[in-house]
This record gives sequence, structure tokens and C-alpha cells, in this order.
Amino acid sequence: MNSEHLPKGINPETCAAEVMETIPLVMRFIRAQMRSQGEPNLSVPQFRTMMFLYRHPGSSLSNVAEHLGVTRPTASVICDRLVQRSLIDRAEHPKQRRSVVLKLTETGCDRLQEMRQITRAKIADILAELSEDQMLHVVEGLGILNSVFKDSE
Repeated sequence: MNSEHLPKGINPETCAAEVMETIPLVMRFIRAQMRSQGEPNLSVPQFRTMMFLYRHPGSSLSNVAEHLGVTRPTASVICDRLVQRSLIDRAEHPKQRRSVVLKLTETGCDRLQEMRQITRAKIADILAELSEDQMLHVVEGLGILNSVFKDSE
């Protein structure tokens, strides 16, 4: 958003509206880019599961289900398909027999990193149209959002 489009008298509600309007656009772009060069037939929930496990290795099936907003049986099916493709590993929890621990395999981690690097390059191409000052504002704004939201996950 250009600064001339910012409303006068910014307040938390206006700021929240801008965040809610902009973040989904960015996320749609990122997801579309990652899917376009991603694993064949990798669904959005599978991709989101891999990203979650990248950030939270050793998570349980319940953690994945909660993150995706699905039931445990649905999360189990999603994870089973990723296990079959050797993208994630599913092991029994060492202390809780009925629980599983999920993590990316080396193949899954490598593939996810490759997808992220290609997507990062596409985003950089778009951001190259901004001035250095505009890019600095974007980085500063994202840093602020990161610090505000990092512990609310």
C-alpha cells in the first residue's frame, strides 16, 4: 500500500483492517507460487502440514489437526499421505504409546527448502519494483508485526 492511501488518523481498528486485508493477499501469492513448483499433487493442507512441522518438529497429530482446523482423523489421513511420499516421518511417542511424533524427513525438508527458495526469488522480483526506502518500510513493518504476533500462535 502506498503511503498516500493510508487513512488519516490511524487507529488500532484501521490498522487491523489493513493487516487483515493485506496478509491474505500475500499468503495467497506465496501458496500459489509454492504450489506451482511444488510436489505433484501436493494439496494445500499437505503443504501447510509440512510448513507447520518445519516450524514445530516433533509435533503431535493433535497439534497438526489444531493448526489445520480439522479433526484428528482428517489430519491423520493428510499425514499418512505425506508419510507414503517420504516427506514426513511418523513415529510412536517415546513416553506415550498412543501418541505419535511427526517431523519432516530429510527429503521433505530439502524439498520444502527448495520450494521456499524459488518462492523467495519470485517475491524478490516483485519487491525489486519498490524503492530502497519502501523496502525498508516493509521490513520494519513486518518486524513490528512479528514481534506483536510471535507469541500468540
